[in-house]
Amino acid sequence: MPHPDRSTDGLATATAAATALTAPGAPFAVTADENGRLVYAAGPRTLREFAETTWAHGERPFLVAESRSYTYAEFFAAACALARRLTEEYGLRRGDRAVVAMRNHPEWQIAFWAAQLAGLVAVPMNAWWTEEEFAYALDDCRPRVLLVDGERVARVREWARAAGVRGVVFHGEAEQGFERYEDLPAPDVGGRTALWGHDQGPPDVEVRPEDDATIIYTSGTTGRPKGAVATHLAQAGAAMNPRYQAADAALRRGEVPGLGPAPVTLMTFPFFHVAAFTAFYSAMATGGTLVLMRKWDAATALELIHEHGITHYAGVPATALQLLDAAEESGKGLGPLKHLNTGGSAAPPSLVTRCPGGVEPRNGYGLTETSGGVLATYGDEYRRFPGGAGRPTPVTEVRVAGPDGRPLPDGEVGELWLRGQTLVRGYWGDDKATAEAFTDDGWFRTGDLATVHDGRVSVVDRLKDMVIRGGENVYCVEVEAALYTHPDVLEAAVLGVPHPVLGEEVAAVVRLREGTPAAVEELRAHAARSLAAFKVPAHVLMQDGPLPRNATGKVLKRELRTRFPSA
Repeated sequence: MPHPDRSTDGLATATAAATALTAPGAPFAVTADENGRLVYAAGPRTLREFAETTWAHGERPFLVAESRSYTYAEFFAAACALARRLTEEYGLRRGDRAVVAMRNHPEWQIAFWAAQLAGLVAVPMNAWWTEEEFAYALDDCRPRVLLVDGERVARVREWARAAGVRGVVFHGEAEQGFERYEDLPAPDVGGRTALWGHDQGPPDVEVRPEDDATIIYTSGTTGRPKGAVATHLAQAGAAMNPRYQAADAALRRGEVPGLGPAPVTLMTFPFFHVAAFTAFYSAMATGGTLVLMRKWDAATALELIHEHGITHYAGVPATALQLLDAAEESGKGLGPLKHLNTGGSAAPPSLVTRCPGGVEPRNGYGLTETSGGVLATYGDEYRRFPGGAGRPTPVTEVRVAGPDGRPLPDGEVGELWLRGQTLVRGYWGDDKATAEAFTDDGWFRTGDLATVHDGRVSVVDRLKDMVIRGGENVYCVEVEAALYTHPDVLEAAVLGVPHPVLGEEVAAVVRLREGTPAAVEELRAHAARSLAAFKVPAHVLMQDGPLPRNATGKVLKRELRTRFPSA
């Protein structure tokens, strides 16, 4: 008897699409490197190579924000000019670290890509960190330049002066050690030709695939953040992944990939978050436009969608649900929006069911250590299996491993292991953490529990977050999904709290929609309709405001645990 989750037609469609795109000579064909990892046979090998192709988009709009907008020509000229300044005036050399710390200003992209064009290692830092958190990461990576906005200067000033490190401040005032970006000579946009002159193009620096491209710090929800180091080859693979997924989705819809207008994307992920990389790589590869928001607001987002003809939304599930609420309440609908793309945290199945028929839902899975999304589900398959994380990209190998590391059969729950081109090479200056996370043959232990059915991966919980109640495993994601099916539930987070006999009990913190009457026992009864009794939350706390989250949208469960008397 076939597994109830399996769809022969869906598997055949997915297999046919993947074969057409990855066959020898096809755009996304793969090969194996000297270590046995899968890599794209064609495409860029460095981020500098990837960035240099964007000048061909010319006068197409790239970055649209409240402060100002940039065409691709303006962006590339500005990035080249800053890259030359970093090498010629600052004396920076290949491999030096360049910190980028600012909110989603358009100039974040200029600073990041200037570092890539100069052969530097870009270190995007969390813009919402405190001075102490910045100091920890700065001590860890020891940058030679700081590229920050006016809001961040106060948090890095003392460290910079003590370390003797200079910087550039964007949207701020010049001060000791920091020059004002807006005071620098204007870049020569007219220099955009196939062969750049010395005063228009990037500096003459050799950037190799094996060189480090980025250090991105983990979110640190369970301890001090670690700096995950990705090579240029890894990030170049990450830039190819969303292009493959877009082509695959088009084939499954019966369309020819690459036709039609370039996407216009509402970017709500903070640029320092790895999920944002997937979105801006996708836009840059096709000459698409990124519309930026200074601060998330669902009503404003809806206005921007209609004003700018936005076709793609990119954000965490929580903001996507708020956008759907705003569209329904306003009566405007989602207008030109064609794709609702979420990532950064698990999406409740209710998000898919609420997505209008003319909008293609898309969800994915990725980590800082995978340089962005490596699993994705979209369209009809996502609607049929809303609890799934999707299928891997061509350069991503998947293993669901048992406690001994051996692969488990389809349908069994084990730890998700990943291997492939986009995996980071390890953690900056932390050999112990690297050895704990990576096997000798290159597999990364994600710490997530997952199952596989016909190539589709479903992530059921974090290994550390799983609740073990009296010897029974309870997957928090499953319980959260059950709570989200109640019409009054706006947010839900499930966690384990200590119990003297059972070891742990299931607890939930729930935020209801404004003016709704649901009570604790009603929510427990609702969950019991689809869950075994031992999975139903024994404790439910109602919360008036939003659940506590970090800057990347993940719920801070360690903070929620302190609210329960038994914790």
